[in-house]
Amino acid sequence: MGATFSVVLYGQDRSKLESASEDAFEEVRRLDSLLSNYKPESEWSRVNREGAEKPVVVSQELFDLLAACVNYSRGSEGSFDITVGPLMKVWGFYRESGHLPKPGELKQAMAQIGYRHIRLNPADRSVSFSRSGINLDPGGVGKGYAVDRMAEVLRSRGVTAALISGGGSSIYCLGAPPDESGWHIKIEDPRHAGAPDAPFATEVVLKDESISTSGSYEKFFVAEGKTWSHIMDPRTGYPAQGTLSVSVISPRTLDSEVWAKPYFIMGRRWTAANKPRDFRVFFCQDQGANASVAPGTDKQNNKADQSCAWLQ
Repeated sequence: MGATFSVVLYGQDRSKLESASEDAFEEVRRLDSLLSNYKPESEWSRVNREGAEKPVVVSQELFDLLAACVNYSRGSEGSFDITVGPLMKVWGFYRESGHLPKPGELKQAMAQIGYRHIRLNPADRSVSFSRSGINLDPGGVGKGYAVDRMAEVLRSRGVTAALISGGGSSIYCLGAPPDESGWHIKIEDPRHAGAPDAPFATEVVLKDESISTSGSYEKFFVAEGKTWSHIMDPRTGYPAQGTLSVSVISPRTLDSEVWAKPYFIMGRRWTAANKPRDFRVFFCQDQGANASVAPGTDKQNNKADQSCAWLQ
């Protein structure tokens, strides 16, 4: 899935913890064979390869995950879309650090995305596409789903305290370390990302909750006097602008990972009006003089600085 997974465990029986940890990582390996778009033998790759030609019967697990992705797309007004892969490629963010698309490339890529072209048939658990060129990208769901599955495996093995990380950006806090009320998680300040001894924006203490962060500082390039990040708005075909990072706290890691991107794209006001009550969201907004946002998203008043704050 293109990410590094890690776990920190607490308990009395070391051998039991080591065995539980190995089972959790074995689950990641299983999911990689299911969800990878780099392995041609995976179910995900088979759907991408054959979905435009015929309905592809898949496992119940993959069908349910794809159905959830379509629901995420509907709920986010299309700002989350697992067919965004062609945009990531044309902007050079798959295996490169990014570049401006060539003339005509963006239009061609936009013709190949759209969650509405995904056809799901629960009667036979089949997946198909209504047009050619559609390509599902697991990048927005794979880490969160895998972290949740790791947590389930650890719970089933009797583990009561664990910190599970997918790529460092999607984290689940199972229970709490000894003599602590929860796991202490620091949220990076995007204004100082990568700097030695950089200050953190804030710290949270979490127990049986997840936190995921999407930040424009993770992968970007500068061209024509603007900074272009890897966080794509699938409705416009352009990287989202106006936000530096968004961190989402929710009961499930799949939810926090998915919703971090729509909240990043849609902005504070939309997020405040649409997020579930049990979600907490931390925004670092770019309010500099050159900040801009995509059509239909929040328009912030330009200020000479950047602000980080919890959404009220």
